[in-house]
Amino acid sequence: MSPNTCWLCRTFRAEENGISSKVSLEEVLQWSQSFENLVTSKYGPMIYKTYLKTEHSDENIEFWLACEAYKKITSQRKRISMARKLFTSYIQPQAPNEINIDSPARKAIIRNIQEPTESCFDEAQRIIYRHMERDSYPRFLESQFYQKLKRSLQTNGNNSVVN
Repeated sequence: MSPNTCWLCRTFRAEENGISSKVSLEEVLQWSQSFENLVTSKYGPMIYKTYLKTEHSDENIEFWLACEAYKKITSQRKRISMARKLFTSYIQPQAPNEINIDSPARKAIIRNIQEPTESCFDEAQRIIYRHMERDSYPRFLESQFYQKLKRSLQTNGNNSVVN
């Protein structure tokens, strides 16, 4: 398959011209130290999400990031609205971006969704974090996607990618 028709190649080139043109080699190398470093870095979650799209599991990082944003909501009205969006997008059976969580975690959210607290998605978020850390994160580090990004930064020195 030629680079012009490979959707993964096009996606990666788009990333190189956007986010990854701003990422430093130091940041990229930190990602291999721990999953925590990846998801808490400036550009890691966006690049990791692009990789997860290739595995058809980007709903995991989307949910995790949405939970991080949800925990920062201070208005009860906004919290209720966001909780319902999280529930309908990720938690309810047959949700468009349904995540893989166990029945007790799903049932707890269903019980708490009427009066959602800051922590009502914490268990589901922990489960998804562990899924990503144990499953897709090791594959990400071994992927051509990550290796190509790392090589291009090493080739161009410690600065960001030069296009």
